[in-house]
Amino acid sequence: MKQAGLLFLIIAALAFLSCGSDEPRYADPEAYEKTVQLNEQYGPFMVGTWHYENTSNTQRYYERLTFQADGTLTGMRKWQTRKLVTIDGKEQYTDWEDFGLSGTFTGTWQLRYWSPEGNSGEKRNCLQLSATYDETGREYTAYSCVLTFAYADATTLRIQGYYVKDADGWINYKRGESEPTF
Repeated sequence: MKQAGLLFLIIAALAFLSCGSDEPRYADPEAYEKTVQLNEQYGPFMVGTWHYENTSNTQRYYERLTFQADGTLTGMRKWQTRKLVTIDGKEQYTDWEDFGLSGTFTGTWQLRYWSPEGNSGEKRNCLQLSATYDETGREYTAYSCVLTFAYADATTLRIQGYYVKDADGWINYKRGESEPTF
């Protein structure tokens, strides 16, 4: 009986060792390959500082994102809103007020080809952002999302809108340092 147990252990160990390979196995080889291609094509363009500003009658939004080659992210958001109210039968805007999601934040970024909805959703190019505000005692999340990624080049980063977006549903960040105009 002891010999049979020992023989089983030896066979199991040999089977385990013979199955080993230096090549990693991916759950979705196509998604892995497309993620590698996405990062080779756009990763170098992503690195750097980008800014976006959107102003309407009732809100002003500014955001600056700095992507590092190691996958870290720093950013700053300034967001103000106001309301259109009626006083004595006359419409007027209230004063601008800071919206609670303003401040600096730190986190990570990653370009991926996948389906944010899971296996049943359509796969697409995505920018995954995860960041929290830097202010001590403020445990708010600045980003915890996967956005559809269109492209990045020498001047423009185009992603799907999340908080604020242009009329076409996209955000077009411009490259470079900038300060909000408000």
